Amino acid sequence: MTVIPRDQHPISRKDISDNALKVLYRLNNSGFQAYLVGGGVRDLLLGKKPKDFDIATNATPEDVRRLFRNSRLVGRRFRLAHIMFGPEVIEVATFRGSHEDHEVSDNNQSQQAQSGMLLRDNIFGSIEEDAIRRDFTLNSLYYGVDDFAVRDYVGGLADLKAGIIRLIGDPETRYREDPVRMLRAIRFASKLDMQIAPETAEPISRLAPLLRNIPSARLFEESLKLLQTGQGYKTYKLMCRHQLLEPLFPLIASKMTEQHDTPMERMIDQILKNTDYRINKEMRVNPAFLFAAMLWYPLIEHAEKLVQESGLSYYDSFSMAMNDILDEQCRTIAIPKRITTTMRDIWQLQQRLPKRQGRRANKLLEHPKFRAAFDLLELRANVQRNPELEALASWWADFQESNNTQQRSMVSELGQAPVRRRPRPRKRPRHPSAKPASRQESTNE
Repeated sequence: MTVIPRDQHPISRKDISDNALKVLYRLNNSGFQAYLVGGGVRDLLLGKKPKDFDIATNATPEDVRRLFRNSRLVGRRFRLAHIMFGPEVIEVATFRGSHEDHEVSDNNQSQQAQSGMLLRDNIFGSIEEDAIRRDFTLNSLYYGVDDFAVRDYVGGLADLKAGIIRLIGDPETRYREDPVRMLRAIRFASKLDMQIAPETAEPISRLAPLLRNIPSARLFEESLKLLQTGQGYKTYKLMCRHQLLEPLFPLIASKMTEQHDTPMERMIDQILKNTDYRINKEMRVNPAFLFAAMLWYPLIEHAEKLVQESGLSYYDSFSMAMNDILDEQCRTIAIPKRITTTMRDIWQLQQRLPKRQGRRANKLLEHPKFRAAFDLLELRANVQRNPELEALASWWADFQESNNTQQRSMVSELGQAPVRRRPRPRKRPRHPSAKPASRQESTNE
């Protein structure tokens, strides 16, 4: 262990959440060890503002529950305590121990799949054991409020200064224990602008299929962290390089090309760059729009395939294709229904935006998802370089900025919408021997 005293590191209590300090002091005053750990310490050492503050302690989850009435115990695979201070949640985990050094008969404490993945990780140990059970060296730094020092057990500070993402222990073993660590390595490399150590990077492409064993709900949360934290484009490129796209987005990965210049690939590049820009400008982003744009071209290709194979109309084929694409994608990433519903709206509006005659344009403008649909239309026009789409996007851009009189003029210039006449029902031929019914009989029928 290396101890870095207060005068040799930049961490100050004024940069730490008051609620996190309350938890640290109460645990210490109750006779327990407690340290700020993980991304909070890492970011403070880098001069960044941490997103959250996690705490590690030798108090068990039950001890924490007794000390803090505003806490709840969560997790089965990795049991820990959440202490709620209004909207802020301080996560408190008990020091983890080595599974090899403990004989355990209870599957709720320790359980491992044949693939090597840890299904239960609730063996408690010392701070030294906890340090080597963590994933990356730069996440295994501990800050204590008893002496204001930083403790480094695995060379994390040196890797932090060198800008290296390095797994603790044997990389293949650690990836098999939790395949999501491969995604975390990519995310940290992008977020912190660091390099992945060669021995940490080498097994990723080989072990990427292990991500199929991860619950799709967990991969949905991970996908948002990968693509919606301000470095989505860079993260996506690293995922492609290390073959991590296919386990999460198989529909997209199957259509990637060496030239990387198809409309789909240009669309993904542009939507991720736009998302990064909005996040870095502290503007709102919508995962439904991101996923709708990423999956647009697989959707169109599938719809056209259904038209050819089934003989259905394009409208019916498009509806079936939406169901098929969402079903396929949700097998790997469990996108919640509230998001898929919005995705459907954005997709369906692409079919309606060209139909602007009469009152249709004003009705479309009032649709709750019009703005998202228009943004997708503009993206399509840009990546396809299609004059018709460009003209349509330009018309809608002008229409939104026009007053009522100008809007009526724009619609009238389009001409009248073709009238769809309903076919008259064919009269059934009457049998020659049948007599015509009287007026009274017809009325009674």
